[in-house]
Amino acid sequence: MTSMSGADGAVDERGRPLAVVAPGERGATRIADRVVAKIAAQAAREALGPLPPETAPPHATVVVHHGTVRVRVHLELDYPCDIGDRCFQVRRQVVQRVRALVGMEVPEVAVQVERLHPAQARAVQGRTR
Repeated sequence: MTSMSGADGAVDERGRPLAVVAPGERGATRIADRVVAKIAAQAAREALGPLPPETAPPHATVVVHHGTVRVRVHLELDYPCDIGDRCFQVRRQVVQRVRALVGMEVPEVAVQVERLHPAQARAVQGRTR
């Protein structure tokens, strides 16, 4: 159990002073690239909302370098839609969530639309089943 001792600083349960390590000498936390990619993919899913069942979920690849991360998100969209706006929403959500959850700056989010799912094709498929 650690207690604080006024001006003396922190002490252990026996009353001995604890070693204080300067912030610059402490270790670092490293977040694996795959974790950052999963966070980015989840953020893209959040931005897109519900998608048709045949749509693959978004996935992301990242490059982390010195506290910044560049993200490439691969996704599928319903069509017709405002593709530019949907991509903007994904970029914004990815930047916000990565920044909030891992504390990294995100100077670039490239959104790659892999496939469009036309609404007419789904309507026809629904009638033939």
